[in-house]
Amino acid sequence: MSADLPEYYFRVRENGAFVFRIDGENRQRRIEMDQIAVVNIRNGEIKPHGQRVLSDRDLEEIKRWMAERSATLAARELDDIHRAIDHLNLTAHWANSRATDAQLEEVTDALLLAMHDLRSVLVRKKADRLMKAQEPRGDDPQ
Repeated sequence: MSADLPEYYFRVRENGAFVFRIDGENRQRRIEMDQIAVVNIRNGEIKPHGQRVLSDRDLEEIKRWMAERSATLAARELDDIHRAIDHLNLTAHWANSRATDAQLEEVTDALLLAMHDLRSVLVRKKADRLMKAQEPRGDDPQ
């Protein structure tokens, strides 16, 4: 079994992970996890655990994991937005076809405020992108 174990294990936490080096080749044939670092994805910080000095290999693997984790989180975030679009469509169908007056009374104000806020942000961001696209570039002759 130890041949199948990775060299590093990343215990995910909200901002990053605790990084462990895995040892499955000891005399007791037990899996030992030695914490070597704490990683913060948001600010890119890698803190060695205790008085440990991280090797180049440790840093390389940690940075590789950080890049993969960031890509995974970004993909999940976009997928969540696509799901939110689906939920908005399902909510419109529910409100139109199945919701009772009492149910609508319970959720209408919160939904309208959330949708108004979202619409305001989306319109402002769209206008910003359009304005930026119309700005002349420094290398364009006029």
